[in-house]
Amino acid sequence: MKLRLASGKVAVILELLDTPTAKAVFAAAPFESRAQTWGEEVYLTTPVSAKLDSDARQVVDPGTVCFWTEGDALALPYGRTPMSTDARPKLANPCNVLGKVIGDPEMLSKIKAGTTVKVERA
Repeated sequence: MKLRLASGKVAVILELLDTPTAKAVFAAAPFESRAQTWGEEVYLTTPVSAKLDSDARQVVDPGTVCFWTEGDALALPYGRTPMSTDARPKLANPCNVLGKVIGDPEMLSKIKAGTTVKVERA
């Protein structure tokens, strides 16, 4: 399962794992959301609600596709967040891991807060 995020001239492909939350987000596409940022992380509200998985993580590698259950949002860290204690992103809360960004996750830095992001199946 793959999703394409597009905002202006920026497009990023997300490769999703076979998890219930990933399937729910994939099934909800296409949808649009306004980008929000937190340090070197972009997050997008989705039409999906999910429960926290038993293997949810708070510290992840850059480019990990996460689902923030407390905000019903995709969390897409590409570097340090305000809570990071080393070079890895530390999310605000534990999040479900949904997959990874294909290619360079730094492309996410070009998505600015407040811009519209279209999420569709790739």
